Amino acid sequence: MCAPEACTTMAEVRAGVDALDAELARLLGERFAYMRAAARIKPERHMVRDEARKAQVIANVRQAARAAQWPEETAAMLWELLVEASIAYELEAFDAR
Repeated sequence: MCAPEACTTMAEVRAGVDALDAELARLLGERFAYMRAAARIKPERHMVRDEARKAQVIANVRQAARAAQWPEETAAMLWELLVEASIAYELEAFDAR
């Protein structure tokens, strides 16, 4: 995989994107493992949804997106979906325990 600035063909670009997508999928799997841990640790179901924590996570990713020079609005939109999916997953894990 070459650095984006070094790519000279679409095949190189696509190979880079595919490699990053695989790594993102692995990292998201790890993130969801933490959701399973949270479901195991939280004593009560109502504690799964934490709006203050959700806001903090989205603010953190906005800052990280700015630092990495990609649109923070896009980051916030993606993390809104990710956090809501994580909450749903954690609720399922909580109910299954």
